[in-house]
Amino acid sequence: MYFSKVALLVASLSPLAASALSFPRPDLVLNGESPVFTQSRWSWDDCGLPSDGVQIKSIEVSPDPPKPGQDLTVKVIATSDKEITEGAYADVTVKLGLIKLLKKQFDICEEARSANATIQCPIQKGEHEVVQTVALPKEIPRAKFTVDVRGYDSNEEDLACVKLNVDFMLGHNLW
Repeated sequence: MYFSKVALLVASLSPLAASALSFPRPDLVLNGESPVFTQSRWSWDDCGLPSDGVQIKSIEVSPDPPKPGQDLTVKVIATSDKEITEGAYADVTVKLGLIKLLKKQFDICEEARSANATIQCPIQKGEHEVVQTVALPKEIPRAKFTVDVRGYDSNEEDLACVKLNVDFMLGHNLW
């Protein structure tokens, strides 16, 4: 599922990388002729600890909000206080409400190679900017998804923890 690639962008410092921070959500639109609707939205929470190996500073997506059937570009800025080497991995869980759609472990370095990402293992200490584009399928259901990502280094120590919320519910009629 393409959400797993987005989640991996956020989970680590690799191109699959990815302070609770919510991105602005569009306001209600009132034009006098149509009912009131809300638009798709997304947010992320850093569920990691200050002692984790990777600290995520920001996540930006384009288009914002993400749209089914379009390419999604994710830009992550993060700082690593340790080198990330072969053997680093991310546990990814994708849920639709309470229903678990995917639970999978991804090799961070292998995924970076496969995606021909802008950053490759070994990833040195320091600040990194990762930009990755993925194609979102147009068949994404109109629903709210939660993506939980927990990254670990080759010694099983915590790298990062990120929770993504993506709402593809189109136009909720409030009247």
